[in-house]
Amino acid sequence: MPELRIERAADAAAFRDWRHVHNAVIPPAALSPAEVRERAGRQLLDVAYVGDTLVGCMTVRPPTPGNGSTATVIARILPTHRRRGLGTTLYAHGLAQARALAPTAVETVVLASNPAGLRFALSHGFTQTDRYLLPGDTTPYIDLRLT
Repeated sequence: MPELRIERAADAAAFRDWRHVHNAVIPPAALSPAEVRERAGRQLLDVAYVGDTLVGCMTVRPPTPGNGSTATVIARILPTHRRRGLGTTLYAHGLAQARALAPTAVETVVLASNPAGLRFALSHGFTQTDRYLLPGDTTPYIDLRLT
């Protein structure tokens, strides 16, 4: 398996890379540069590379009083780089970050149009807890909880 380099998104170039992966994997929830910067102020955003090649990004949403002390880990790998173990490495990195925040539970969310992402989550111990459409969307999101 190629070596994955994971870095915190902390500058304009990293935010641009994180946004590229996010928007490629979740097109109905495309984010602007300003929205990415705002998220970086309240969530952990990492980008993943093999060598100098961008392959993925990750979000860890920390527990907050409003979410029942649940942390959310979302690992995204660009489609051309999947099935190489990169998602497993990126997810393990995010899970370690989430667990360091002492949540009562860990969740993830997958767009229903991403069957590979859903299979990945299910194979890593998550079970579906909800399926919903956001206003104006046509593709459901699936919430899953680590069991």
